[in-house]
Amino acid sequence: MQKLYLVAPLAPLVGALLSGLFGWVIGRRGAHLITIGCMIVCAAVSGIVFNDVLQGNTYNGTVYTWLTSGNTHFEIGFLIDRLSATMMLVVSFVSLMVHIYTIGYMADDPGYQRFFSYISLFTFSMLMLVMSNNFLQLFFGWEAVGLVSYLLIGFWYTRPTAIYANLKAFLVNRVGDFGFLLGIALVLMYFGTLDYASVFANARQLGGNTIEIIPGSSWSLMTVICLLLFVGAMGKSAQFPLHVWLPDSMEGPTPISALIHAATMVTAGIFMVARMSPLFELSETALSVVIVIGAITTLFMGLIAIVQNDIKRVIAYSTISQLGYMTVALGASAYAAGIFHLATHAFFKAVLFLGAGSVIIAMHHEQDMRRMGGLRKYMPITYATMMIAALAIAGIPGFSGFFSKESIIEAAHLSKIPGAGFAYFCVLTTVFVTALYNFRLIFMTFHGPERFREPQVADARGEHGHGEHALAEHDETKHGAHGDPHAHDHEPHESPAVVTIPLILLAIPSVAAGWFIGPVLFGGFFGKAIYVAPEHDVLAELGREFHGVIGMMEHAVFTLPFGLAIAGIAVAVYLYLLRPDLPAVIKRRAGVLYTILDRKYGIDELYSFVFAAGARALGKGLWKGGDVGIIDGLFVNGTARFIGWSASVIRYFQSGYIYHYAFTMIIGILVLLTLVFVWP
Repeated sequence: MQKLYLVAPLAPLVGALLSGLFGWVIGRRGAHLITIGCMIVCAAVSGIVFNDVLQGNTYNGTVYTWLTSGNTHFEIGFLIDRLSATMMLVVSFVSLMVHIYTIGYMADDPGYQRFFSYISLFTFSMLMLVMSNNFLQLFFGWEAVGLVSYLLIGFWYTRPTAIYANLKAFLVNRVGDFGFLLGIALVLMYFGTLDYASVFANARQLGGNTIEIIPGSSWSLMTVICLLLFVGAMGKSAQFPLHVWLPDSMEGPTPISALIHAATMVTAGIFMVARMSPLFELSETALSVVIVIGAITTLFMGLIAIVQNDIKRVIAYSTISQLGYMTVALGASAYAAGIFHLATHAFFKAVLFLGAGSVIIAMHHEQDMRRMGGLRKYMPITYATMMIAALAIAGIPGFSGFFSKESIIEAAHLSKIPGAGFAYFCVLTTVFVTALYNFRLIFMTFHGPERFREPQVADARGEHGHGEHALAEHDETKHGAHGDPHAHDHEPHESPAVVTIPLILLAIPSVAAGWFIGPVLFGGFFGKAIYVAPEHDVLAELGREFHGVIGMMEHAVFTLPFGLAIAGIAVAVYLYLLRPDLPAVIKRRAGVLYTILDRKYGIDELYSFVFAAGARALGKGLWKGGDVGIIDGLFVNGTARFIGWSASVIRYFQSGYIYHYAFTMIIGILVLLTLVFVWP
């Protein structure tokens, strides 16, 4: 079985290398056949491993020792338990669907082989992360997914917006990763090892230790370690205020948007905190910070989604909001609920992104929902699958999202962690917001008049590689795809089977995955992989009221979350089907509130002014003052000027007259005598 553990991550790595290095030899067909074949092997092995773990078999061992320094070993190793096996299954299955979908979506792209190489490498990186049994390998996988995401977001590297987006993602993640690395360094400093098992076993013994970050001010060692690790999670999982990179990542092709947002990179932070539960459970302060950050993220990012018109950006802000739900679950010590929502979210969010890509193909790469409408009759499969995903994310009973979201809401309600009351308000309010923006997307895209038939006018947007584009900010009058007045002359039609089959296969778990809530949350499914202190065990309390899947759905009909979900759908129906004239009126009357949401609370502008402009100002100051003023002006040119001045002075004494030399010698002797006899 140990050999199969190696096959799981190495299969996509082999596919990535063959497609990337020999793509020019094997061609486009060879690239997708090899990478998809390797992903089938990876998914099959992940399924076998998952089944083996369910039988009670776990593994924790070293594969390779990289180096040894003193008593510290830096190793590559695997920890295969129910947490990592679940992540392996989700990551490999969603990635396989994205690989298949890519055949249709990227069919005409000149970087076809390169894209397949990147997404396979991305899958390898994520699997190495979730399978790691030590902090070194965790950090390797952590940085690898960040690097490959940089390559994928900027895949269309001729577009300035794509280059800006991937650089932004890279830099923001470096901020989080700096904290993450400091947290790992503290672990090594105090525990003397990077091995999970050893660290977790000794965590309670060091739980009472303190550390002085500022002299005279003592902090709990566990609190500092957990907060630093969580800073890394904030970057990877796009939590406020390090969320700004994720909406801009939409500049990458839609398949990678689905892969990043559904099952891989953004879930890495959630997985990491769940894996580190033995540490987080020793710091109530850290748990409080986690739950408050998650609450802020889920509500305030969901509100931004309501005013977005780019179909992919709506789903992007939806992803940030749902990640906030998962983070709230982690802060409430309901780690199993957070991972459960991670899994269900992976399926229905992949459907939404891939469905959006299907729409974009049909609309000749138009992404503005204001220029869509009426696509239901042209794209029945895409519509049906996206409707299933929308019902799931809205939390309608029977769909997977209902079970995981309802559990998180109740966990926040039962939690005694400081900040839990605020978190409960936020996650409850977000139920209404989530239903509203998702059905706004469905109705604007698939219902109503066919707005793509309206006369189009050229705009000033530049052309973009394969065709996806960022909408012009604050402009309600620009139309047309790439300024082409004939962009929508052709009838929209359903996407090919390589696009729709993955949608159908992902829609099935979007419905059914939630039905396993009983054993996953209340049956000790994760076993020793997740540790929860008895005083924090809200899921145990929630489990006492659980009476099966049917009972949970029946009870939910009379609860506030269900009412808010139905209210959100009803408001969307009224505003976008019955009274489509009202949104424009509300927008005008909302005034500054709409502007705040449309400007995303001004956080991007703030960061641009403080950090980007600040860095430029600092660089200019160092250039003018340091380089030009001190180095060139004082040391280089100043030295030359001083020597020139000294030479001009000395020239007066080198006249050739004997009395000048005698006078100079007398003055020199007087100076020397003064120094010898007068100087103290």
